[in-house]
Amino acid sequence: MQLHLVKFGYTPEAWAALLQNPQDRREMLAARIFGVGGRLDGFWYSTGEADGYALVEWPDHVAEATALVAIKATGSFRFLESTQLLTMDEMLEALHAAHDVAYATPGSPAVT
Repeated sequence: MQLHLVKFGYTPEAWAALLQNPQDRREMLAARIFGVGGRLDGFWYSTGEADGYALVEWPDHVAEATALVAIKATGSFRFLESTQLLTMDEMLEALHAAHDVAYATPGSPAVT
């Protein structure tokens, strides 16, 4: 399972609906995520740029895309983004492996 931070922003219409009928959205969201083999590890609202965040474990990219596309299709969100999170060990592994990756900056001679 891969851990992701999901960042979302509701539309004004979604906020208006929540004002009319306040409800805890965690259970509904968890059921959708569980339906594709994932797990909701946390859910928070925010007063910043994003309206909220969820910590989600996805079994794979297809399950992630399946759930996010279905949720986005409701039209309730200004944005809905998922960012993969890496453990410290995973990042250290990537940093060590990066030594073997040659990359030429734009305009520099090509690396072979």
